[in-house]
Amino acid sequence: MVGPATWAAAFRADNVTTPNPGGSSELGRINQKGLELVKKFEGLVLKAYRDPVGIWTIGYGHTGPEVGPGDVITKAEAEALLKKDLMRFEKAVRNLVKVPLNSNQFSALVSFTFNVGSGAFAQSTMLSLLNQRDYQGAANQFSRWVYGGGQVLPGLVRRRNEERALFLTRV
Repeated sequence: MVGPATWAAAFRADNVTTPNPGGSSELGRINQKGLELVKKFEGLVLKAYRDPVGIWTIGYGHTGPEVGPGDVITKAEAEALLKKDLMRFEKAVRNLVKVPLNSNQFSALVSFTFNVGSGAFAQSTMLSLLNQRDYQGAANQFSRWVYGGGQVLPGLVRRRNEERALFLTRV
């Protein structure tokens, strides 16, 4: 749990994303640090490839039934796909989180949800702890999400460490 001084500093009115049960698009956008984190760990690949667990992927981690072998896109198309994909995960975080978040916390959770999926985040202990206002407990959950195909993936370890650090960074 955070103490009163940390709470006051981290959750000043100008730093907080209000929980948004209605899913309005005006609230809660990933910040630049979060966007850079997603781009760094997803990487930009303009030709479709299989990720470490075998899912066809293109651009900045874009997946879906429309992605398959031989697909090629431009950087501009990859940016457009990322923007569209992020909107979906921003909405998921806004709808699932019921407590105040600063922009770094929100952005870390969008990066996390982008990677693990909205369903996994919705069922996670991380979300449960967060919605109980156990911010530190939620932050400690990042390190549990480092497996792909039943194995610890070093890239996921690095990503979770950076997501956790961003989540714990004051604005």
